Amino acid sequence: MKKPTQKQQSAIHYAIVPKDLAGHLFEVTLTVALPASDGQVLALPAWIPGSYMIREFSRNIVQISAESEGQAVALMKLDKHTWRAAPVVGALTVRYEVYAWDLSVRAAHLDQTHGFFNGTSVFLRVLGQEAMAHQVDIQRPADPAAAAWRVATSLPELGARRYGFGSYVASDYDDLIDHPVEMGDFALATFKAHGVPHDIVISGRVPNLNMARLQADLKVMCETQIEFFEPKSKKAPMERYVFLTLAVGDGYGGLEHRASTALICARADLPTAATPKKLEATDGYLKFLGLCSHEYFHTWNVKRIKPAAFAPYDLQAETYTPLLWLFEGFTSYYDDLLLVRSGLLDEAAYLKLQAKTIGSVLRGSGRTKQSVADSSFDAWGKYYRQDENAPNAIVSYYTKGSLVALMFDLTIRAKTDGNKSLDDVMAALWQRYGRDFYAVAARGVTEAEVEALFDEVSGLKLKPLFNRYVRGTDDLPLAKLYAPFGIKLVDQRKDAKPALDASTGRDGGDCKLTQVHEGGAAHRAGLSAGDVLVAIDGLRVSGNPVNLDALLGRYRVGDTVVVHAFRRDELLTFNVKLQGDRTPAISLEAAAGAKKLKRPSA
Repeated sequence: MKKPTQKQQSAIHYAIVPKDLAGHLFEVTLTVALPASDGQVLALPAWIPGSYMIREFSRNIVQISAESEGQAVALMKLDKHTWRAAPVVGALTVRYEVYAWDLSVRAAHLDQTHGFFNGTSVFLRVLGQEAMAHQVDIQRPADPAAAAWRVATSLPELGARRYGFGSYVASDYDDLIDHPVEMGDFALATFKAHGVPHDIVISGRVPNLNMARLQADLKVMCETQIEFFEPKSKKAPMERYVFLTLAVGDGYGGLEHRASTALICARADLPTAATPKKLEATDGYLKFLGLCSHEYFHTWNVKRIKPAAFAPYDLQAETYTPLLWLFEGFTSYYDDLLLVRSGLLDEAAYLKLQAKTIGSVLRGSGRTKQSVADSSFDAWGKYYRQDENAPNAIVSYYTKGSLVALMFDLTIRAKTDGNKSLDDVMAALWQRYGRDFYAVAARGVTEAEVEALFDEVSGLKLKPLFNRYVRGTDDLPLAKLYAPFGIKLVDQRKDAKPALDASTGRDGGDCKLTQVHEGGAAHRAGLSAGDVLVAIDGLRVSGNPVNLDALLGRYRVGDTVVVHAFRRDELLTFNVKLQGDRTPAISLEAAAGAKKLKRPSA
């Protein structure tokens, strides 16, 4: 991204300082050089792109005031996230405090150990002037605890030095909020992927971190993805990239941005000298690499190739699209597949991960009630607001979306004798809708255009697949699709094992039902999510899951047991007829000489 000229740099100016580390407060000063003559309207986004739920970030504004030329200016609140300033003649200055205590990748967090923020949480939008240049002065906190802090962000520096406090610049408001900021005493390393600098920033205590391993592995992963979209030029779509990572005791998540990603992970998942060279499907480090791969793939798929509904974003209200199965599901398909192509994941471990995904989709009856297109559209109210009934009511556009990608890939490969694949569809999406997204008038892709492109690139008529598996709820015929590639799908569930068919969790020393699966033994007997199991046939059920398995293991499928459970503060009795364990146990077995899922032209 080219820096704006000096003339462009004075329009919108922010100064942000970690004002109170212990109180978790950022102070922001916004200066508008030429406010609207009838009263400038300001608004804080209601959601952050990539996380499809209304989060109402404005609730974290603790206090706000305005002035112009030393005189107080009245602010009228128009709705929960919008203010109008009284008309002024000169520049308008707005000061406000933001409470930052959300330890996630979506909002803002501040304490004595570090500071982090997304622009959507802290930068009021100046309505009518979003297209102008935005300058940000990131100021060092006065607290002595922050004496060694540095700044990590993909925002271009204006007056600041790299990793330093000072002024940064964005070409417009959308650009401003697409570069999260981390500040603290973090670990830092840099590598180049096809000539583009990539920073790895690790905040949080990580003893014996093997940064050299992380650099080497991320380098090959990034270069593989750059080559995937630009096999000839090997040109990345950004001038610099930053992996912003917060390591905690237990956590997992990521959020994509145009030139960076914000990640949170368990510190145990980061590599040490003891991390094995060959990664198994259960290894935490492989989980972290998969997260990095997923968010990095989004650099192309959703940050530049976008649904038409996201070009531009409406940041004040829900923005609906039926295409998240493509943008999240396909990204979930390629994140692990490209680790295989990078040489970081062997095929046996890859098949185990794929089998786990298949099992998770088949586990819930919600897959028979909601299509991935509907799941995409309903993300705002269902997927991002899941409750205890989620497995019975919804399907994930991430997991089933990744299997839809697999279906299209195997179908295209099989029917074109390996001459075409899903890779070619992704390449066409990139060339037509993504490559020049920020260089020319931005335009996203529509549902009809996606479907037409699949037919055009593959040379096949794929509408029946869209009808049955994208807009419909049929189970994917994966066993049949795998067969031509020498892979056998086997469900190894042991129906003879008696089960309640419910998920459980600890509640202190007790066992609580967290989800009750539709049609299972617990459901049929009348048990509900939230019930605390007390005893089975007079024997205590503890919070240890081994205890429950041991108690049920004394019976056969079809036996009836008496279950005592607390619902709220009432002791209830249920007669439960045990059923066979319906949990899928999928395995994928590759025959010797099985065809590989590589680019056909390779």
